[in-house]
Amino acid sequence: MPIPEDFPKGYNPLGKINHSDGEHFHFRWGPGRLAEASKDENCIESFKARGEKIEPLGVSGTMVAVDWDSCVADGACIEACPVQVFQWYRTEQDIPANKTIDATFAGTGSSEKEHRADYTDKADPIREHDCIWCMACVSVCPPQAIKVDQSNLEHHEKAAGTFVKMETGSVNPHAHH
Repeated sequence: MPIPEDFPKGYNPLGKINHSDGEHFHFRWGPGRLAEASKDENCIESFKARGEKIEPLGVSGTMVAVDWDSCVADGACIEACPVQVFQWYRTEQDIPANKTIDATFAGTGSSEKEHRADYTDKADPIREHDCIWCMACVSVCPPQAIKVDQSNLEHHEKAAGTFVKMETGSVNPHAHH
């Protein structure tokens, strides 16, 4: 099920997934809902084997948004991404997805399609800031669980409290000088 065209409208930040560089992070947005992952046999079996319950998780990332409720751990996005935006988060920290909020990751998890921990693992856009907007991940995701929209940077900055409104004739605070 595709992420709504007007994402993140109707969503609120649940918390951050921090990058250990101390500079970058991305939001997890909610509310979540039960979607493709809750109906996928591989996911159902993997959650059962871990003794974990499939529960609504929401969307990880803002400009590169992955609907973790739809993600079935196929790995096509990880394989397609030319700049390794994604990692299997459980290959770095083997914790339930609901424990990733406010956790810090170094980005040392696997970016190899077949290296997922199991089908409870999720493709996390830990290096969202490195995205080159090629849309390769969007075009290959079987459940259409990814939305890439560079203009969502404004929503990220507003949620982070760092948004600066551009005034006519002012200097762009995002420009590289």
